[in-house]
Order: sequence, then C-alpha cells, then structure tokens
Amino acid sequence: MIGGVIINKLITHGDNRGFFREIFRFPEKFRNAPVGQISHSFVNEGVLKAWHSHKYQHQWNYVVCGQIKVVLIDYRKESDTFREKIEFLAGEKDNPISYYFPPGVLHGYKCTTGPMQIIYLTSGIYDLDDEIRTPREEIDEIYKWI
Repeated sequence: MIGGVIINKLITHGDNRGFFREIFRFPEKFRNAPVGQISHSFVNEGVLKAWHSHKYQHQWNYVVCGQIKVVLIDYRKESDTFREKIEFLAGEKDNPISYYFPPGVLHGYKCTTGPMQIIYLTSGIYDLDDEIRTPREEIDEIYKWI
C-alpha cells in the first residue's frame, strides 16, 4: 500500500425508497484540513485520464455513477513506498468506495463503465502551478494501461 493513501469501503443503507451513503468521513488527522474546492466531472466510457500529481494539494474522490479503474503511483522520491503502485476499481454498484491520496502521488483512471461521474474534494483551489504533469512515456516503465 502506498504511504498516505486511504481507500474506504462505503456502507450503503438502502430500502425500496433508495439509499443513503456516507461518502467522506474524515479521520481525526483530516478534521482541520482545508477544503478548497469540490468538483464534479462527467466522463464517457473508454476515456483515459492520466498522469499528474500535485505539489501541495490533497485529494478525495468518489465515483457517483459508472465505474473506473484507478491507478495510483507513489512518485515522492523521499517516500518509503516510492514507485509502488496500486490499482483498484471504484464504482457506484459493485465497489462503492471513496479514496484519498496525498501530494506527490501520481493518479490516473480509465472509465470502464460509462458514462461515469466523479466528485473530487481538494484541499486547494485549481492552480496550474501546483500540478505536476508526467509524460506517459516516463510512466510506461512502471505501468501500462490495458
């Protein structure tokens, strides 16, 4: 597991009226963390969005509908888990989870069942200077999308 990454299996309480699901329940260490922006993205099936990380920004994600294959790669040179990767499915029905990653963790996803909608909760507002783009060729040594 990549240091600092959190994956929360979500509990759904449902009946014939619908369901209720807590998306983000912040542990003690995040209770005073700043929230800078909440974003919503709509993505068509088959679309791949990768690779970038952030210098300062922390991020929490939740897939509202559809499904994605998520890949996280630790690109923090000072980290004990440098260059480790994890991949998992996140989706509305089969695997309702929320996930968190700290700054310096490369992230990408491919929409496997779409259209897909995802909510991003970030610790800062969008700032191009905070974003670290990584060429796909550099990451191909570590991970190749299938």
